[in-house]
Amino acid sequence: MDYIKNMRKLIGHETLLTVGCGVIIEDDDRILLQHRTDADNWCIPGGMMEMGETFEQAARREAWEETGLTVAELELFGIYSGEKCFVEYPNKDKVFSVQIIFKANRYTGNIKLEDVESREHRFFNRSELPANLNPRQKPFIEDWAEKKSIPIIS
Repeated sequence: MDYIKNMRKLIGHETLLTVGCGVIIEDDDRILLQHRTDADNWCIPGGMMEMGETFEQAARREAWEETGLTVAELELFGIYSGEKCFVEYPNKDKVFSVQIIFKANRYTGNIKLEDVESREHRFFNRSELPANLNPRQKPFIEDWAEKKSIPIIS
């Protein structure tokens, strides 16, 4: 994303405010998670909003880029902010990312087996989530598993 690269030239590793958009893709009461290539953890498909996009456009684009699926009928699941949204990456870049999370239980396409960002995609039952969830996404994945009311704004 050119915006982030350009901002990094100006602010170095200092904290950058971003908006992340992701999709909880459900199938038969299971959640689709991707095993990341940049870390040994599982997360939902999602990523940073680009300039001019709506939340929904960003979520759909990220879901398609990372999974090969076109999601239909997005429903707001939750908006997440606060202390858990701070992250420092291994290269020392710092980010505070507000997370807009959608849910979809209808989709078309074929799931990519793997790509640059993902080692694997797999559906998990609510009671059988992997132990190594992405720490920044763990709150909303667990909220999904616990069937918390939606939308959740924290």
